[in-house]
Amino acid sequence: MKVILISDVKSLGKKGDVVEVNDGYARNFLLKKKLGLEANAKNLNDLKLKNAHDEKRRQEIYEDAKKLAEELSGKSVTMSIKTGEGGRAFGSISTKEISAEITAQLGIDIDKKKMVLNSPIKSEGTFNIPVKLHPDVTAEIKVIVHGKD
Repeated sequence: MKVILISDVKSLGKKGDVVEVNDGYARNFLLKKKLGLEANAKNLNDLKLKNAHDEKRRQEIYEDAKKLAEELSGKSVTMSIKTGEGGRAFGSISTKEISAEITAQLGIDIDKKKMVLNSPIKSEGTFNIPVKLHPDVTAEIKVIVHGKD
């Protein structure tokens, strides 16, 4: 019997796969526990339409990420950090603060979790911060840090 899996089943397949299993296994386990649907014409057509919709949605998200990356490229954000003697910084600048400044200065809302910052910024200077907008799209934004007394 052919079955369309509704959820991942260990050692059988992932959600959306069409698998061939014994009739008893399908009736007594997969269908009873609502882990799969019988692969008839209606269910196969529904699966095909759902996959097409999911692919279209993924493509829209990818296009939005590319557009945002183009918008971010070449932009910079200026921030200040409190410094003491010899230009030593008190504290650091984290992705949360960078995200807030991007929203304030550029009007673009970026989640702090999408920024890749290996260590917090603890000195003055110019830093290029990669922003991972999509698994295939990464943009860079320039952060200029000035010291204040």
